[in-house]
Amino acid sequence: MKEYSPEIRTVNVTRYVTPLREGGSLPAIVEADDDFLYVLKFRGAGQGIKALIAELIAGELARALGLRVPEIVFAHLSEAFGRTEPDEEIQDLLRFSEGLNLGLHFLSGAITFDALVTTVDPTLASQIVWLDCLITNVDRTARNTNMLMWHKELWLIDHGAAFYFHHNWPNIEEQAKRPFLQIKDHVLLPKASELEAVDAAYKKILAPELLHQIVALIPDDWLVHDSPFATAQEHRQAYVQFLETRLTHSEVFVKEAQHARKGLV
Repeated sequence: MKEYSPEIRTVNVTRYVTPLREGGSLPAIVEADDDFLYVLKFRGAGQGIKALIAELIAGELARALGLRVPEIVFAHLSEAFGRTEPDEEIQDLLRFSEGLNLGLHFLSGAITFDALVTTVDPTLASQIVWLDCLITNVDRTARNTNMLMWHKELWLIDHGAAFYFHHNWPNIEEQAKRPFLQIKDHVLLPKASELEAVDAAYKKILAPELLHQIVALIPDDWLVHDSPFATAQEHRQAYVQFLETRLTHSEVFVKEAQHARKGLV
């Protein structure tokens, strides 16, 4: 496994290329000052900054575990950027998204993963199922796999729906110890026969220090916006607490996934 280094580059958006009218968040393909194209997730979209936080934490956890995720960058949108945009809806989105947004490297030519076409080996399937149980990602179903095939390899995208509890911050300890019932709808669950082995291996990788490093990547500005916590540091610590507790009690979500899988195979 390639050594993971928790570091995010910052780029400046220079050109709005085209909207991706999928769901309610209106992501877009944009060009940045490094001459690369990115799928931009806007802070001013309906799902808000919490979706960006979920995308950042989940994506970097996946990368730390050796799974393939497009490079994540902070993408700065200047105040003047949207003034020439003729579409009023997009113009409003750009205006409400001034400042730091989140971009994922655009995988040109990638195609949507189809479980009926592409076979995923049991270890990789178990790794992805385990990750989605950890981060409570409800959005990896047969209807919407949020996975791409690019250069014959499987890539994970779109984690904005993960950590859904953070939209109202109920009891963190209680949430962290719960099974993930929605795993029954996971597109890769039928192939995930190696969950116990993956659980043992991945818990060794996700040490407390690494969790702190990943959560520390979240910009303060994102954490103080509409936050139930007094400080950005308290907000960060809440995410770390959730992840540490969930890892300590991972047998709960592993057993739930195994139980759900028995009903499918």
